Amino acid sequence: MSLPKPKMLATSALLWTLAAIAPQVFAEPTPPIGTQAPGYFRLAVGDYEVTALFDGYNDLSSDLLLNIGQAKIRELLAQQAIKSPNVQTSFNAFLINTGDHLILVDTGAGRCIGDTAGNLLANMHAAGYAPEQIDTIFLTHMHLDHVCGLVGSDGKALFPKALVYASKGEADYWLDEAREAKLPEKAREGFEIAQHSLAPYRAEGRLKTFVPPASPLPEVQIQSVPGHTPGSAAYSFTSKGQRIVFIGDLIHNAAVQFSHPEVAIKFDSDPKEAVSSRESEFAKLAKDGSWVAAAHLPFPGVGHITTEGKNFHWVPAAYGPYHRPDNVPLLK
Repeated sequence: MSLPKPKMLATSALLWTLAAIAPQVFAEPTPPIGTQAPGYFRLAVGDYEVTALFDGYNDLSSDLLLNIGQAKIRELLAQQAIKSPNVQTSFNAFLINTGDHLILVDTGAGRCIGDTAGNLLANMHAAGYAPEQIDTIFLTHMHLDHVCGLVGSDGKALFPKALVYASKGEADYWLDEAREAKLPEKAREGFEIAQHSLAPYRAEGRLKTFVPPASPLPEVQIQSVPGHTPGSAAYSFTSKGQRIVFIGDLIHNAAVQFSHPEVAIKFDSDPKEAVSSRESEFAKLAKDGSWVAAAHLPFPGVGHITTEGKNFHWVPAAYGPYHRPDNVPLLK
């Protein structure tokens, strides 16, 4: 066998060296997309179709949380890797298609807080629905981040065919102009926003009230959960043994208020009553295993509440098929 000659070895080494230092040719760089996926999430609850819709978010200061001290609150937030002074808080609304009715629970903050919200209609269209199709809107309460999405920047109704329902206690409170007139000027803003957002529906006779537990629709069961506002209400739907409960603002901060439900927030009109409503309703929901949908938990805001000792825990819905098959193979 003949061996390579020294000159051949040197030439080969030179070629390898040149190849290694030669400029490499790459494809053109791909720019990032720069936008989030559409904000909707679908869930089957028996025969009912529930679609969570992301309206937007706001950053809330942890100083708004009350009753256990900021040092403990910061400790609880740190356990969830939240180290910033503010906590991102979602604005979630929910569509329920019962087959007979297309129902919207709450309408988000619209353009009342700036560019971080007002995405309800865009995400509704992305989810395959249009505001003209909605026949019923239930308001858990009348704070701006639940009613501002009712109207556009021109003050006109965005849901041309919908009847809007709220508890009588809630409507009597926020729509009472005589009550508003007695308040300091800074305290009137919430009243003005509620009245402005509901004005076109009131003018057309499309604002209706109820007194819980009476319900205007057979598919909907209603429970009074006062404290956050005087007439706050929760709505539940049951189909084929499955139940989902829309709890509105019974909770604002998952990292703190599940393990410490005694923590109130400065937005509560009656903090003591709000804590009582939260503890009572959470205990029921943890016991019966219902699906839960909350306005301000991280999107989609749908999951289950469980208990361990005296603590509540949040188990968010897992992304998966709309209908989960019963014959999923068990791998061992």
